[in-house]
Amino acid sequence: MNRFSTVIDLIALANKQQQSLSEILIDYEVEKSRTTRDKVCQAMDQCLTVMIKAVENGKNSREKSVSGMVGGDAAQFGEYMKVNGLLGTVTQKAILYALSVSEVNARMGRIVASPTAGSCGILPGVLLAVGEALAVPREKIVAGLFTAAGVGLVINEHASLAGASGGCQAECGSASAMAAAAVVEMADGTPDQVGQAIALALKNLLGLVCDPVAGLVEVPCVKRNAFGAVQALVAAELALAGIKSVIPPDEVITAAYEIGSLMPQSLRETSEAGLAKTPTGQVIEAKLYGQTK
Repeated sequence: MNRFSTVIDLIALANKQQQSLSEILIDYEVEKSRTTRDKVCQAMDQCLTVMIKAVENGKNSREKSVSGMVGGDAAQFGEYMKVNGLLGTVTQKAILYALSVSEVNARMGRIVASPTAGSCGILPGVLLAVGEALAVPREKIVAGLFTAAGVGLVINEHASLAGASGGCQAECGSASAMAAAAVVEMADGTPDQVGQAIALALKNLLGLVCDPVAGLVEVPCVKRNAFGAVQALVAAELALAGIKSVIPPDEVITAAYEIGSLMPQSLRETSEAGLAKTPTGQVIEAKLYGQTK
C-alpha cells in the first residue's frame, strides 16, 4: 500500500511513481478497502452526483431554513449575476454553488460532508465551477475529489476537521485547502503546486473561529462557504502561477493544530462568544428557544 502521513509524503510518492496525487489516492483506497478500482471510483462518483443535485436543489430555492435565518441567498445571487458582477464567471459560479449546497444543508437536505456539513458547499462549489470552465470530463472531477479527500486525511491526522476542536479554520479552512488542491490537479498542475495551494489556502484562514448563532449551522456558516470557495480559487491560481508559500503545507497544518488548541472553547462551536453573543445573535437565540442558553 502507498503509505503516507503528510502532504510531502504524497508529493514524494507522486513524483517517484510519476503519477498524479489522485492516482496515488485511488490506489490507496483500493488497497485499504480491499475492493476494485471500479467500485472505489463509483463510490466517489456517487458523492459527486449528490453534490450536483444539492447545487441544483439549492440554486433556485427561496425556501427558508426552519429557523428562518437563512435561505434564498443563492437564488438572489443567481439573479444578480445574470446582469451584474465585478467578479468573473468562474468565481461567481463558485459562490453561487457554495451558497446553494450550504442552504440545502441548512434545510436538512442531502449533502456530502466535505469535510463537514458546516463546510459542505466549498468543495462542490469550486470543483463544479472550475469543471464547467475547463470543460473537463466527469472522471477528472472525480479524480479531483480523491485529491481533496487525501488532503482531508492528512489534515485530520495532524490537526482537525471539527469546529469543536479547532474552530472554523478546521472546517472551512480545511475545505478551502481541499478544494484548492483539487483545482490545481484538474488544471494539470504539478504535485508540488498542489502542495503550495494547500498551504496558501489554509494559512489564509488560520484562526477563523466557530461561533454559530443559536448553535445552528446557518449563521455565519452559509456565507463563510462562499468566501471559502473564493479563497480556494485564489490559492489555486497563485499556485498555478508558480507562487509558493514560504511556510510548507505540513507546517501550516501543524500551525492550524496549535492555533486550534490555543483557541478558547467559547470560540469552538459552543456559541458562547463571537457572533453568537452579539446583541442581534442573542435576540435571535432568545426568539428561537424562548430564552438564552
